[in-house]
Amino acid sequence: MRYSRQNKILDLINNYEIDTQENLAAILRNHGYDVTQATVSRDIKELQLVKVLSSSGKYKYAVSSHKDLPASERFSKIFRETITSFTSSGNIVVVKTLSGCGPAAGEAIDTCGLPHIVGSIAGDNTIFLLADSEENVPIILEKFQEMLATRGKND
Repeated sequence: MRYSRQNKILDLINNYEIDTQENLAAILRNHGYDVTQATVSRDIKELQLVKVLSSSGKYKYAVSSHKDLPASERFSKIFRETITSFTSSGNIVVVKTLSGCGPAAGEAIDTCGLPHIVGSIAGDNTIFLLADSEENVPIILEKFQEMLATRGKND
């Protein structure tokens, strides 16, 4: 439920100018999420959201553009908790996730900066990754396997 809610938060802040935790909580409730302000506050911290000046001159929540934040740590946690399987064909890697977790896991992969990934497309429970070449797919799969091997050890 947390990843589904956090994915919804990312969707909402991309589509609306949300300036307070209270407003975000109210909008989430309107979308069927039973949340408290404390839950929203934790989600904002975990998603590393920041306030930025919008085109209308008001501040709103946005995803941080700083690549030096611990995105790889966040990616590892999301990966371990939501990925159910992965495989490849040619230079395409297919990642299966728990239902509703594809966009959050896809965003984490995109912001993580893993080498050899050209781009991604994320659906509800499936992510397609395009590798720069078929020869580099084993490097990506090995990294994914390493991350799954630490499941439960670092959580």
